[in-house]
Amino acid sequence: MQLSGTDLRLFRVFDAVVRHQGFAAAQAELNVSQSTISTQITALEDRLGMTLCHRGRGGFRLTQKGQVVHAAVVRFLAAAEEFVSETSVLRGTLSGTIRIGLVDSVVSDPNFRLHEAIVALEKRASSLRFELAQFSPQELQAKVKDGTLHLGIGSFPHKVSGLRYQPLYHERNFLYCASTHLLAAVPDDKLTAEFVTTMRTVGRSYWREDHANNRDFPNSTSFAQGLEQQLILILTGGYIGYLPEHSAQIWVARGRLKRLLPQTFIYDCPFDAIVRPDLDASPLAREMLSELMQVYGLTD
Repeated sequence: MQLSGTDLRLFRVFDAVVRHQGFAAAQAELNVSQSTISTQITALEDRLGMTLCHRGRGGFRLTQKGQVVHAAVVRFLAAAEEFVSETSVLRGTLSGTIRIGLVDSVVSDPNFRLHEAIVALEKRASSLRFELAQFSPQELQAKVKDGTLHLGIGSFPHKVSGLRYQPLYHERNFLYCASTHLLAAVPDDKLTAEFVTTMRTVGRSYWREDHANNRDFPNSTSFAQGLEQQLILILTGGYIGYLPEHSAQIWVARGRLKRLLPQTFIYDCPFDAIVRPDLDASPLAREMLSELMQVYGLTD
């Protein structure tokens, strides 16, 4: 099968439909009508000789073959973008789209300085586009490793092979309860760590049980997929849980949260930037990492 420019356009349509989980949701990105998208997907199916997705009253759903094709399409589109960026470097310029993944709730951390690195890189290459998305630490590692993302920023206590981890900063976490929780009325000098650990606790599902966020609490009855979800459960007054100091401080200032035994219940999360190893990393990933390291005053 010889690929053409039309095939590339159909691949992009298919990828957008899959990412948005349907034709209607993909309209805004593609800027065409739902009927046009349907026609284009049908054209791609005819071109490949297979059914890629089911659509109708039952909703959008990929077939098994569609799942395999989409994974190949994602790799192909990433490779096409890498070709553009590689050739632009040879011409002495930087162009293309930099795809960056982040863990949740980092923007309130004064140590998080990605925006400064983006500003610095844009001064050198104003034609660059940036795509930022949120993922769990495990998803970030997988997507950087397979080339879906150029760079990820997060805390990765369990590192995987095939990635470069560049330390950036640390995020401090304390244990909190809501002002309506029974522990809120107890002075710290009357609290014991043993008693605190008997309380119902909400942890984060993307950390393993041996992570500081989840361990030492035998009554961990609930888990949250992210910090905001964890905060919601803590604010009910029924749970205690660890939160980053920067995300909790506004709620402490409002009198809605109380920090519990800060000398005992404390841990630091090291935050890294992750890219593929130098020989595999794209020019865009290398340049983005270089700017980040300059912002943090780091050297290779």
